[in-house]
Amino acid sequence: MSNKKLKNEVVKTHRLNTALQKLSLAEIRLMQLAIIDARETGTGIDTVTPLPIHASRYAEAFGVTRQTAYEVLIEAETSLFKRYFTFLDERDGKPVKSHWVSQAKYLDDEAIIEIMLTPAVVQEITRIDAIEAKTLFTRFALEQVAPMKSVYSVRLYELLNQWRQAKKVSFDLDVFRGQLGVEDTEYKAMSDFKKRVLDLAVKEINEKSDLKVSYEQVKKGVAIAGFKFKVLTKAQPKNAKQEAVRDVNTADMFTIEGLNDKQLGRIVRNPAFMAEYNHLVSPTSPAGQSQQGWEFEMINRLKKDASDFQKRPIREYLEY
Repeated sequence: MSNKKLKNEVVKTHRLNTALQKLSLAEIRLMQLAIIDARETGTGIDTVTPLPIHASRYAEAFGVTRQTAYEVLIEAETSLFKRYFTFLDERDGKPVKSHWVSQAKYLDDEAIIEIMLTPAVVQEITRIDAIEAKTLFTRFALEQVAPMKSVYSVRLYELLNQWRQAKKVSFDLDVFRGQLGVEDTEYKAMSDFKKRVLDLAVKEINEKSDLKVSYEQVKKGVAIAGFKFKVLTKAQPKNAKQEAVRDVNTADMFTIEGLNDKQLGRIVRNPAFMAEYNHLVSPTSPAGQSQQGWEFEMINRLKKDASDFQKRPIREYLEY
């Protein structure tokens, strides 16, 4: 492993972050380390170079004993190799399954596990240099989730962290369960799901991380169809070093700061954007008569007041 000091920042695309997955706490911790170390050291950033993770690295990152770390790595050689996640193909919207690693080898004499990341994972952690990176990628410091003892707490934090600037997000129940890694056969009763998964995770996030979250049930008739979360960032201590000049609690997810006309044109040509804001123009207006008229009108509207377009973060329309 490189001697350079790692930033310990987990960075991955929203698509990978919201994928349906089933990992144990130890496995999700290993994947977080793999994402960090691959990006920061450059080792294992492709699909043919083994990425080494030492037991001491795991022990230090998550505050466990070396013996526990050894056991985690030994178990992961088999268990992590079998795990997969499901995401939607950008081209046709159909579900795709991918394993996390294509190869795993435990080196007993060195207490190191060597893994090779699959193409799908590599793609979702290396497209970081794009102009849109700040809004199309989920990123957080490992220290925010390292103290958590429940895998559901870690996954809920990852999901909610993606929406910290918007300060709110809703999840449909069935998809939400899959994103948290809850099996179909687990916690089928809503009371069990809330007690052993949701409430536990919310409590741990509020106690141990930089987020303050709460939720409401979303009902369809008498049945619970999902959950609506409020996501706030806790105030930093007054003596904390201020690295950002922008208030993270402001809803700046709708701004077009840093986007040029070419990017704005790509945004307004996005079929999703057109479908969601087509009602803003009259069919008889220039914007309703031609593609050129639409682009001219929508770009000008975005420049005038992007907060009028609040169905989703503006930069999400760049990725299609």
